[in-house]
Amino acid sequence: MPKRTRTPEKLDVFQNARRVFLESVETTETTELTIVQKVMREMGAKGGKIGGKRRLETMTDAERTKSARKAAKARWAKAKKPQ
Repeated sequence: MPKRTRTPEKLDVFQNARRVFLESVETTETTELTIVQKVMREMGAKGGKIGGKRRLETMTDAERTKSARKAAKARWAKAKKPQ
């Protein structure tokens, strides 16, 4: 049995140009975003670690107690919701 010859769909010149443009933009945006996301994630993690310690040092005993109670209430509120 002879092989069938297949004619691919022929795109219009403008359709082909648009397809090439979209593919090129998609790849550059993706790589730029991932680099930016990595940098921002590292900055946020570093700042969060420093910020918590610094905030703890500057808080008074009353402020720490108030903050701890608020955190405990938030934890218990989450535990009650699934039931």
